[in-house]
Amino acid sequence: MNASRPSPRDVLRRGPGPAGGRGARAVPIRRLGGWTFVETLIVIGIILILTTSVGFMAFKYIDQAKTATARSQVETFALAISAYYLDCKQYPDPQAGLAGLWEKPAGVEGWNGPYIAKAIPKDPWGHDYQLKIPGPNGLPFEVLSLGPSGAEGGTGPNAEISSAK
Repeated sequence: MNASRPSPRDVLRRGPGPAGGRGARAVPIRRLGGWTFVETLIVIGIILILTTSVGFMAFKYIDQAKTATARSQVETFALAISAYYLDCKQYPDPQAGLAGLWEKPAGVEGWNGPYIAKAIPKDPWGHDYQLKIPGPNGLPFEVLSLGPSGAEGGTGPNAEISSAK
């Protein structure tokens, strides 16, 4: 061991002498600065608790974002169907679904599309959008996302999203 270099336990600092006088006495350093293992575990635990609570709150907003996305896409498809009708003098074939907005259907005169910017996506829950002709309540058509349940007739957060509502 090097005699000119003391170990950290042997390091002393100078403190005030007795009764605050001029003389200095050696005061041992009990602990060098830093975090203990227990303090580090406590901080990690607090961070995990905060992260978990924020994560659960974010799920609520993810569901709201999916619903808003589906509603926006349904409205976009409804506008595109109206433009299709103005050009072709008929609505897209319900059997073919919304594909006629992107690709020209066989035997359709006056098609001037595509009527949407990109191919028809699935809804945010992975289901195909539905096209019904005629629509409910005397409407000429209805574009429908079946929502998270993937089935018609859902209620609350599982309700379908419709262009007719």
